[in-house]
Amino acid sequence: MRPSGVRTRLAGDPRRDGTIRDPRPEPGRAREAEYRPRHPIDIRRAVLAQRHGAGDPTLQSVGGVLWRVSRTPDGIATLAIRESGGGGIRAAAWGPGADWALTQLPALCGALDDPDGFDPSPHPLIAEVSRRHPDLRIGRTDLVFDALVSAIIEQKVTGMQAFGAWRRLVTWYGERAPGPTPQPMFAPPSMEGWRRIPSWAWHRAGLEPPQSRTIVEAARRGDSLVRAAEAAVGGDDRDRVLTSLHGVGVWTSAETRIRAFGDPDAVSVRDFHLAHQVGYVLTGSRVDDDGMLELLEPWAGHRQRVVRLILLSGVFEPRRGPRLHPEDHRDR
Repeated sequence: MRPSGVRTRLAGDPRRDGTIRDPRPEPGRAREAEYRPRHPIDIRRAVLAQRHGAGDPTLQSVGGVLWRVSRTPDGIATLAIRESGGGGIRAAAWGPGADWALTQLPALCGALDDPDGFDPSPHPLIAEVSRRHPDLRIGRTDLVFDALVSAIIEQKVTGMQAFGAWRRLVTWYGERAPGPTPQPMFAPPSMEGWRRIPSWAWHRAGLEPPQSRTIVEAARRGDSLVRAAEAAVGGDDRDRVLTSLHGVGVWTSAETRIRAFGDPDAVSVRDFHLAHQVGYVLTGSRVDDDGMLELLEPWAGHRQRVVRLILLSGVFEPRRGPRLHPEDHRDR
């Protein structure tokens, strides 16, 4: 047990305000629940779609257990999820947000995703991949602000850069997860926590000023922005709400809709790779965003579902040149 009064600074924590976090909050007793889906669900695929790289401090997969840490409306929660016999899903949760996390578990696993009306037959490969993966479901977190921040961090940079920035900022300024996590894990900062990150820390984390300014402004408008996005009906209305924030475009809005609401029709236009991948799989040739939307039109209402099937197909365009090398501006 840590002696009373002893404080520990986490390795790599750059904060200069003198605050030092308790390395592990008291977890209390675990809350437990079992969820039995009415249809087959690939919970690993549904939940891990929310992960921001292999080193994500909010989501890890260890020994067949998915560990997820979130900042719920009731407080921080750590959720441990595993498949049980007979198609059930067992979960344990710790922290003040434990009950909320257990109640939200079915949605996280994809229970609210309804594939009724989806017809994969317009393309033989989509039909075949759909047949092989009948348990594909799109999960949702119901946490709009965290989804928005993570999408802003991923704007216009490589995945390696974005995942590194997310990992650093959440570890430095988030809160340690309660419960017996297999390694140190953290909840993202609160809205106020994001607002108070100093400018030099954004830079050290590898984030550019336009992104950090957008996150700070999102945090300033946070509660009203979340309420408006939750009250909006349909993707177009949610796009209007989210893109009203300076620095948020259609790509960031689509990514937020996918993560927070499990939107089965959202398409991340202006993505560096997506249009090329969709075009290559469906036609054998690259297309631009307009061409991608035209190709996906037969599946209107389920375009994100088709994108996921395309990514599951195992068909990839041959690499045309060297991988993009990310630039590091932190020492400049």
